[in-house]
Amino acid sequence: MENTPIIEKIKKLLALANSSNEHEAALAAGHAQRLLSEHNLAMADIEAAQKPDKADKVETAVSKTLPKWVRHLSAGVSTAFDCQAIHHPASSKMTFIGVGADVQVAAYTFTYLDRTVRKLCSTYMKQHAAGTIANRHRELMRHSYYLGAVSTINNRLKEQKIQTPVTPGALVPVKEGLIRQAMNEIGTVRTMHSRRSYINSDAYASGQTDGRQVGIHHGIGGASSPRSIGS
Repeated sequence: MENTPIIEKIKKLLALANSSNEHEAALAAGHAQRLLSEHNLAMADIEAAQKPDKADKVETAVSKTLPKWVRHLSAGVSTAFDCQAIHHPASSKMTFIGVGADVQVAAYTFTYLDRTVRKLCSTYMKQHAAGTIANRHRELMRHSYYLGAVSTINNRLKEQKIQTPVTPGALVPVKEGLIRQAMNEIGTVRTMHSRRSYINSDAYASGQTDGRQVGIHHGIGGASSPRSIGS
């Protein structure tokens, strides 16, 4: 296979992403993502030679209570990389469950996008919500901006998956079965249903526009490192 050396390099980088050294782990995962993009490879190419026999879990730190936009982002990333995400309020953790390299890439992509969108929103609020604006209106603007940015990012992730599917057709039911098994081992999972939100249309539209500029293919150097856990 023409890309065999690159695939082997990506596998080694993803293995390093399990390092207990957070800086090393983040750099390795970021480099792996860059190679995937540069060589137009999907995760299916990385795993094609190996039939998975179990799902893996990766933890990342989140807040005890997840804002609506974070729930939407975790769902969008999970779908894009054929994973599932479970929030643990008691420990302020998010567990991504997936097979092989999928789950590492999903966890790092979520961490990177979460950090990036927060920075973009902070910049937007400094520019548009300064002065004597009421706190209630300020929070509505912030909430609307986040939702707008995530809606665009999730749509881009969907388009990316259509263009380069993560899992070849024959492996889809295999992966789904392994993920279900891992989720069953965790125990009862409560499904959260989002309520309809009031939206500031200007802030939402600005978030949508800025979401188009976020590099969903780029590395995640400097982000907090998600941690692999036993399955």
